[in-house]
Amino acid sequence: MQVFGPIPSRRLGRSLGINNIPPKACSYSCVYCQIGHVPETEVKPRGFYTPAYLFQQVKQRVEQLKSQGETVDYLSFVPDGEPTLDTQLGETVDLLKVLGIKIAIISNASLIWRPEIRDTLHKFDWVCLKVDTVNEAIWRQLNKAHGQLKLATILEGIEQFAKTYQGTLATDTMLVKNLNVDEESARGIAHFLGKINPSKAYLLVPTRPPADLEVAPPSPLEVNRFYQIVSATIPQVECIMGNEGNAFASTGNVEQDVLSITAVQPLREGAVRELLARNQADWQVITQLLQQGQLLETDYQGEKFYIRRFKSAS
Repeated sequence: MQVFGPIPSRRLGRSLGINNIPPKACSYSCVYCQIGHVPETEVKPRGFYTPAYLFQQVKQRVEQLKSQGETVDYLSFVPDGEPTLDTQLGETVDLLKVLGIKIAIISNASLIWRPEIRDTLHKFDWVCLKVDTVNEAIWRQLNKAHGQLKLATILEGIEQFAKTYQGTLATDTMLVKNLNVDEESARGIAHFLGKINPSKAYLLVPTRPPADLEVAPPSPLEVNRFYQIVSATIPQVECIMGNEGNAFASTGNVEQDVLSITAVQPLREGAVRELLARNQADWQVITQLLQQGQLLETDYQGEKFYIRRFKSAS
């Protein structure tokens, strides 16, 4: 399924996720990515799912949720790759607007230097752009961008977009121990964010199993120092270090719910157990999915997580 949730979003309330990119078409292969490594990064936009198909998927889910008394705050493009690689993204957004629900997108910003990508992003009510670093060497190590991309060009594209965008602009900065949490990195981020003045600048740490299991969150002291440096330039900074909670909605098919959600984000054991309880199902459902090879169990920072196993997984 290309629609999942709604899931509890730390920034968007109850977010109905739209997965417009199959695993894993992306221009980056970030070391902290919760979906895993990208076998081959790409930068040429192409077609994936048709706008009509995605619209019908979302419309049916919204209608089902309304009949169940469930609410949706945002329709959010948070796929298994970079959403702006979809050449039909703008057309899909145009169709979704008739549902009367705000539309959000989380993008790594890698293609924002292209005018047509900026035009598409202007269609969204809420846009969040990745700004992990302003240092080219760190960017290559942290985000492992496609070889044709240049960080300076991307940052310039973000600035151009910020000057004309009328919606809510947010930024994401993922802080990774020993990579981008030093004082120089913080000052570089602060200077850049001061130029684009986002409505909110989010500082995140890895809270789900990353592509590179050696990736670790920085210490509280490092996070606080980074926060203080950035917030001295722009006051609208927020640290996100907690989990997303367990308030996941159910479609009535618990196996499909688990597989749909874990295709986009790993689920903590507690969230899985609560989802099962809402469906009056027992742990045998998870055991079977594990035995069938559709689900993987992994540990990170002392917690158990469950993630969808894709066909390409070894």
